[in-house]
Amino acid sequence: MTIPTEKILRLAPESVDSLFPPFPWGCLLDLMHRNIPAGEGNSTPHSLGSRHVRQQPQRTTSSRRCADSDRVARRTRRAARHEQSRDRRTPRHQGTSALRLQERPSMTTLTLGPLAQIARTVRDIKESEAWYRTLGLPHLYSFGSLAFFDCGGTRLMLSAQEKPAPESILYLRVEDIRTAYELLRSRGIEFMDAPHLIHRHADGTEEWMAHFQDAEGRPLAIMSQVKP
Repeated sequence: MTIPTEKILRLAPESVDSLFPPFPWGCLLDLMHRNIPAGEGNSTPHSLGSRHVRQQPQRTTSSRRCADSDRVARRTRRAARHEQSRDRRTPRHQGTSALRLQERPSMTTLTLGPLAQIARTVRDIKESEAWYRTLGLPHLYSFGSLAFFDCGGTRLMLSAQEKPAPESILYLRVEDIRTAYELLRSRGIEFMDAPHLIHRHADGTEEWMAHFQDAEGRPLAIMSQVKP
Protein backbone atom coordinates (compact mmCIF):
# COMPACT_ATOMS: atom_id res chain seq x y z
CA MET A 1 0.00 0.00 0.00
CA THR A 2 1.37 3.43 -0.99
CA ILE A 3 0.85 6.30 1.49
CA PRO A 4 0.85 9.83 -0.04
CA THR A 5 3.83 11.93 1.01
CA GLU A 6 1.54 14.77 2.20
CA LYS A 7 -0.11 12.40 4.72
CA ILE A 8 3.26 11.17 5.97
CA LEU A 9 4.44 14.75 6.61
CA ARG A 10 1.34 15.43 8.74
CA LEU A 11 2.07 12.44 11.00
CA ALA A 12 3.82 12.76 14.35
CA PRO A 13 7.34 11.24 14.52
CA GLU A 14 6.15 8.28 16.57
CA SER A 15 3.43 7.54 13.99
CA VAL A 16 5.96 7.55 11.16
CA ASP A 17 8.23 5.28 13.21
CA SER A 18 5.38 2.78 13.50
CA LEU A 19 4.97 2.82 9.71
CA PHE A 20 8.69 2.51 9.01
CA PRO A 21 10.22 0.80 12.08
CA PRO A 22 13.65 0.07 10.53
CA PHE A 23 14.38 3.80 9.81
CA PRO A 24 15.31 6.44 12.43
CA TRP A 25 13.07 9.54 12.22
CA GLY A 26 15.89 11.84 11.07
CA CYS A 27 16.91 9.48 8.27
CA LEU A 28 13.29 9.15 7.08
CA LEU A 29 12.71 12.92 6.91
CA ASP A 30 15.92 13.32 4.96
CA LEU A 31 14.82 10.72 2.39
CA MET A 32 11.45 12.50 1.92
CA HIS A 33 12.81 16.03 1.62
CA ARG A 34 15.40 15.05 -0.97
CA ASN A 35 12.51 14.34 -3.38
CA ILE A 36 10.14 17.24 -2.40
CA PRO A 37 11.09 20.70 -3.75
CA ALA A 38 10.72 23.61 -1.32
CA GLY A 39 7.15 24.95 -1.29
CA GLU A 40 5.37 21.67 -2.13
CA GLY A 41 3.11 19.90 0.37
CA ASN A 42 0.27 22.42 0.90
CA SER A 43 -0.81 20.89 4.18
CA THR A 44 2.71 21.27 5.67
CA PRO A 45 3.60 24.56 7.39
CA HIS A 46 5.98 26.63 5.27
CA SER A 47 8.37 26.98 8.19
CA LEU A 48 8.71 23.20 8.50
CA GLY A 49 9.48 22.73 4.80
CA SER A 50 11.94 25.61 4.58
CA ARG A 51 13.73 24.62 7.75
CA HIS A 52 14.42 21.12 6.46
CA VAL A 53 15.41 22.37 3.00
CA ARG A 54 18.05 24.64 4.55
CA GLN A 55 19.35 21.77 6.70
CA GLN A 56 19.40 19.23 3.86
CA PRO A 57 23.23 18.84 3.74
CA GLN A 58 23.25 18.15 7.48
CA ARG A 59 20.49 15.53 7.11
CA THR A 60 22.39 13.88 4.26
CA THR A 61 25.46 13.55 6.45
CA SER A 62 23.29 12.12 9.20
CA SER A 63 21.85 9.56 6.78
CA ARG A 64 25.31 8.44 5.77
CA ARG A 65 26.22 8.02 9.42
CA CYS A 66 23.07 5.94 9.99
CA ALA A 67 23.88 3.71 7.02
CA ASP A 68 27.50 3.33 8.15
CA SER A 69 26.37 2.40 11.67
CA ASP A 70 24.02 -0.24 10.29
CA ARG A 71 26.80 -1.78 8.20
CA VAL A 72 29.19 -1.84 11.18
CA ALA A 73 26.51 -3.48 13.37
CA ARG A 74 25.82 -6.17 10.77
CA ARG A 75 29.54 -6.93 10.36
CA THR A 76 29.98 -7.11 14.15
CA ARG A 77 27.12 -9.60 14.50
CA ARG A 78 28.49 -11.78 11.67
CA ALA A 79 31.96 -11.76 13.25
CA ALA A 80 30.54 -12.70 16.66
CA ARG A 81 28.59 -15.64 15.19
CA HIS A 82 31.68 -16.86 13.32
CA GLU A 83 33.85 -16.60 16.46
CA GLN A 84 31.27 -18.47 18.56
CA SER A 85 31.07 -21.28 16.00
CA ARG A 86 34.87 -21.53 15.80
CA ASP A 87 35.23 -21.62 19.61
CA ARG A 88 33.03 -24.74 19.84
CA ARG A 89 35.41 -26.63 17.53
CA THR A 90 38.74 -25.26 18.82
CA PRO A 91 40.52 -26.65 21.91
CA ARG A 92 40.26 -24.11 24.73
CA HIS A 93 43.60 -23.68 26.53
CA GLN A 94 43.79 -21.94 29.88
CA GLY A 95 46.54 -19.32 30.11
CA THR A 96 48.43 -21.33 32.75
CA SER A 97 47.34 -24.77 31.55
CA ALA A 98 49.85 -27.60 31.46
CA LEU A 99 48.32 -28.75 28.15
CA ARG A 100 49.29 -25.49 26.46
CA LEU A 101 52.93 -26.07 27.47
CA GLN A 102 52.94 -29.80 26.66
CA GLU A 103 55.11 -30.88 23.73
CA ARG A 104 52.94 -32.55 21.13
CA PRO A 105 54.22 -35.97 19.98
CA SER A 106 54.21 -36.87 16.31
CA MET A 107 51.29 -39.30 15.84
CA THR A 108 50.17 -40.93 12.60
CA THR A 109 48.15 -43.70 14.28
CA LEU A 110 45.77 -43.50 17.20
CA THR A 111 45.40 -45.95 20.07
CA LEU A 112 42.17 -45.62 22.05
CA GLY A 113 41.90 -47.02 25.54
CA PRO A 114 42.10 -48.45 28.01
CA LEU A 115 38.67 -47.50 29.29
CA ALA A 116 39.45 -44.66 31.67
CA GLN A 117 36.08 -43.72 33.14
CA ILE A 118 32.39 -44.60 33.21
CA ALA A 119 29.96 -41.82 34.10
CA ARG A 120 26.60 -42.69 35.65
CA THR A 121 23.91 -40.26 36.80
CA VAL A 122 22.03 -40.72 40.09
CA ARG A 123 19.19 -38.94 41.88
CA ASP A 124 20.77 -38.76 45.35
CA ILE A 125 24.56 -38.48 45.44
CA LYS A 126 24.88 -39.15 49.19
CA GLU A 127 22.72 -42.26 49.07
CA SER A 128 24.52 -43.58 45.97
CA GLU A 129 27.95 -42.87 47.42
CA ALA A 130 27.04 -44.87 50.54
CA TRP A 131 25.70 -47.73 48.41
CA TYR A 132 28.87 -48.04 46.31
CA ARG A 133 30.98 -47.92 49.48
CA THR A 134 28.89 -50.81 50.82
CA LEU A 135 29.40 -52.61 47.50
CA GLY A 136 33.12 -52.51 48.22
CA LEU A 137 34.48 -50.21 45.50
CA PRO A 138 37.41 -48.09 46.74
CA HIS A 139 36.29 -44.47 47.13
CA LEU A 140 38.64 -42.01 45.43
CA TYR A 141 37.21 -38.56 46.21
CA SER A 142 34.00 -36.53 46.22
CA PHE A 143 33.17 -32.87 45.69
CA GLY A 144 29.86 -31.13 45.15
CA SER A 145 27.42 -33.39 43.32
CA LEU A 146 30.15 -35.79 42.12
CA ALA A 147 31.63 -38.95 43.64
CA PHE A 148 34.42 -41.12 42.19
CA PHE A 149 35.25 -44.79 42.76
CA ASP A 150 37.94 -47.13 41.44
CA CYS A 151 36.81 -50.16 39.41
CA GLY A 152 40.07 -52.08 38.99
CA GLY A 153 41.82 -49.16 37.29
CA THR A 154 38.72 -47.75 35.59
CA ARG A 155 37.18 -44.75 37.32
CA LEU A 156 33.46 -44.67 38.06
CA MET A 157 32.00 -41.17 38.22
CA LEU A 158 28.61 -40.65 39.88
CA SER A 159 26.86 -37.38 39.03
CA ALA A 160 23.64 -36.17 40.66
CA GLN A 161 20.80 -35.14 38.33
CA GLU A 162 17.10 -34.64 38.92
CA LYS A 163 16.32 -36.98 36.01
CA PRO A 164 19.12 -39.54 35.60
CA ALA A 165 20.17 -40.25 32.02
CA PRO A 166 19.44 -43.77 30.69
CA GLU A 167 22.91 -44.19 29.14
CA SER A 168 26.30 -44.23 30.87
CA ILE A 169 29.15 -42.35 29.21
CA LEU A 170 32.25 -44.33 28.25
CA TYR A 171 35.51 -42.36 28.47
CA LEU A 172 38.48 -43.66 26.45
CA ARG A 173 41.94 -42.64 27.55
CA VAL A 174 44.34 -41.18 24.95
CA GLU A 175 47.95 -40.05 25.20
CA ASP A 176 47.50 -36.64 23.59
CA ILE A 177 43.94 -35.36 23.46
CA ARG A 178 44.58 -32.61 20.91
CA THR A 179 46.11 -34.98 18.35
CA ALA A 180 43.48 -37.66 19.01
CA TYR A 181 40.73 -35.07 18.53
CA GLU A 182 42.15 -33.95 15.18
CA LEU A 183 42.72 -37.51 13.89
CA LEU A 184 39.19 -38.63 14.83
CA ARG A 185 37.65 -35.58 13.19
CA SER A 186 39.63 -36.34 10.02
CA ARG A 187 37.96 -39.79 10.03
CA GLY A 188 34.52 -38.21 10.11
CA ILE A 189 33.79 -38.48 13.85
CA GLU A 190 31.59 -35.54 14.86
CA PHE A 191 32.39 -34.12 18.28
CA MET A 192 29.89 -32.35 20.50
CA ASP A 193 32.63 -30.13 21.93
CA ALA A 194 36.35 -29.48 21.61
CA PRO A 195 38.92 -30.67 24.18
CA HIS A 196 38.38 -28.64 27.34
CA LEU A 197 39.69 -28.59 30.90
CA ILE A 198 37.31 -30.30 33.34
CA HIS A 199 39.26 -30.29 36.60
CA ARG A 200 42.69 -29.48 38.04
CA HIS A 201 43.78 -31.66 40.98
CA ALA A 202 45.66 -30.39 44.03
CA ASP A 203 48.98 -31.63 42.58
CA GLY A 204 48.35 -29.68 39.34
CA THR A 205 47.29 -32.67 37.22
CA GLU A 206 44.64 -31.61 34.69
CA GLU A 207 41.69 -33.62 33.39
CA TRP A 208 40.85 -32.86 29.73
CA MET A 209 37.85 -34.28 27.83
CA ALA A 210 36.00 -34.06 24.51
CA HIS A 211 32.60 -35.68 23.90
CA PHE A 212 31.10 -37.38 20.84
CA GLN A 213 28.38 -39.93 19.99
CA ASP A 214 28.27 -43.32 18.32
CA ALA A 215 26.16 -44.14 15.25
CA GLU A 216 23.03 -44.54 17.41
CA GLY A 217 23.52 -41.39 19.45
CA ARG A 218 24.99 -42.98 22.59
CA PRO A 219 27.56 -40.82 24.41
CA LEU A 220 31.32 -41.42 24.45
CA ALA A 221 34.33 -39.25 25.15
CA ILE A 222 38.10 -39.16 24.95
CA MET A 223 40.02 -38.00 28.00
CA SER A 224 43.60 -37.33 28.99
CA GLN A 225 45.44 -36.53 32.20
CA VAL A 226 48.12 -33.88 31.79
CA LYS A 227 50.87 -33.69 34.40
CA PRO A 228 52.23 -30.26 35.39
